[in-house]
Amino acid sequence: MRVGILGGTGPAGRALAARLASVGVEVTLGSRSLERAGEAVSELTKAWPGHQLSLEGADNSEAARCDMVVVATPWDGAPTTAGALAADLAGKVVISMANALVKVGKELHPLVPPRGSVAAAVQAAAPGALVVAALHHVPAKELGDIARPVESDVLVCSDHPRALGATTDLIARVPGLRPLDAGSLANAAAIEAFTGVILNLNIRYRTRAAIRLTGVSP
Repeated sequence: MRVGILGGTGPAGRALAARLASVGVEVTLGSRSLERAGEAVSELTKAWPGHQLSLEGADNSEAARCDMVVVATPWDGAPTTAGALAADLAGKVVISMANALVKVGKELHPLVPPRGSVAAAVQAAAPGALVVAALHHVPAKELGDIARPVESDVLVCSDHPRALGATTDLIARVPGLRPLDAGSLANAAAIEAFTGVILNLNIRYRTRAAIRLTGVSP
């Protein structure tokens, strides 16, 4: 299986690409610019010379033709990107990991996208895709530091059981990440918004907090 990352040159996309490749997943890092994608792959490869990372750079259209696709663009571009590639995304598991946030003073506040969540907007833009909301609360810096384990629960929600299972299996390949079934895609709104709370804690306490839920035994 090859995972394509749309908007993979940003912090979240690069971090996820490195982490997945470090556990043996073949990754196509996509971008609007093929040149930028190639530069990002080169930088990641040079940053981790002791790891044989299966990474390749491509434009977003090629990344969308992979077996599973992650939308890692900025939140306001996610639906447009998915809509432009809807034909390639049809029938595939598509993971939305963006959060709609805006900085107000010293705090990050959640916004309410037109469909209630970024994930729901991606699903509306690419109706044939099997959209999953996941990976919102994993700190990008820690995710991308493949020399150290990353510890976090990952809330996963979708209206498609097959997509939920495939995403859970992918996340479970990363040591330290525990995927949890958080229900239907309607719950993505709360999950995305809560990211703002976590980031505000990180700012206030100068840390990189993630979430761990007690009392859950999947």
